[in-house]
Amino acid sequence: MASMRWTDRTWQFDFPTDVYPSILERLRGTPARLEEAVDGLDTATLTHRAGDAWSIQLHAGHLFDLEVLPRTRLDDFLAGAERLTAADMSNRATDEAHHDKRPIGEILTAFRAARTALLARLDALEPDVFDRKALHPRLEMPMRVVDMCVFQADHDDHHLATMRELTMRLADQ
Repeated sequence: MASMRWTDRTWQFDFPTDVYPSILERLRGTPARLEEAVDGLDTATLTHRAGDAWSIQLHAGHLFDLEVLPRTRLDDFLAGAERLTAADMSNRATDEAHHDKRPIGEILTAFRAARTALLARLDALEPDVFDRKALHPRLEMPMRVVDMCVFQADHDDHHLATMRELTMRLADQ
């Protein structure tokens, strides 16, 4: 099982805006799924790297690092920006954070707190705000607030699936 590279993914944001409560539930569930993904894994397994590939723990840390992006993009939407803030596709924040040297519990706690804060902001929005649009800088396509939420949930799922793949591969060794 090999997951598709994130940058090779494409999206069609053609679903109705009023599905946003279900999308928010996906976002709400990520901290628990992340905790489950690393539960019972020892430090050697969590931090094992094959070459330059990220470890399980680096994927977890990356999810935390990226929590700033939907918050920033939500600010963009609320300010009426025409173009959303671009992601740092070099993932410098993850590379510089040295997540493999931190206890996994710190990463999980930080991620849960950041996600809870994002969801508090999203939960407070009026339903019509989920239909606001701006241009996504990498995809070069319009994105609504609800689409940003799907994009973030898909990003979560991508990294969780990769972590599971790494866990299975390491268990087979």
